[in-house]
Amino acid sequence: MNIPQALRYAPTHEWVRQEADGTLTVGITDFAQDNLGELVFIELPEAGRQVAAAEGCAVVESVKAASDVYAPVAGEVIAGNAAAAASPRRVNQDPYGAWLFKLKPAAVADLGNLMDAGAYAKIVASV
Repeated sequence: MNIPQALRYAPTHEWVRQEADGTLTVGITDFAQDNLGELVFIELPEAGRQVAAAEGCAVVESVKAASDVYAPVAGEVIAGNAAAAASPRRVNQDPYGAWLFKLKPAAVADLGNLMDAGAYAKIVASV
C-alpha cells in the first residue's frame, strides 16, 4: 500500500498536500480507493463553499458503495478537479495524483491535527 511520506492524512482516509501558496490539495488515499473498488462517479464541492473540519463535502461512488469525502480542515473550497469527476477511474489508477478538491484553510495550524504517514499507516494496518 502506498502512503507517501510528504502528505498529511485524516482518519477518514483523505490525504492533504500543502502547496507553496498555502492552499491544500485533497484526495482519497490508496487504502480508500482500494476498499471502494472501481470508482464510477464523483461529486465535487463547488468553489466558494465554506466547509467545517470533518464535514462531508464530496462523494465518491464505486460499483460497491457510495462514500462521503470529508474536509480535513475548515476552509473555503477554491477548486474541484473536473478531470477526476469526468473520469473517476483516474483516482483508482493514481489516488495521489488525481486530487478531488483544493481548499484555502481557515487556519494553517489546523494541519497539525492531521496524521503523518507513520500514524496513518498504523491506522490502516489495524483495519
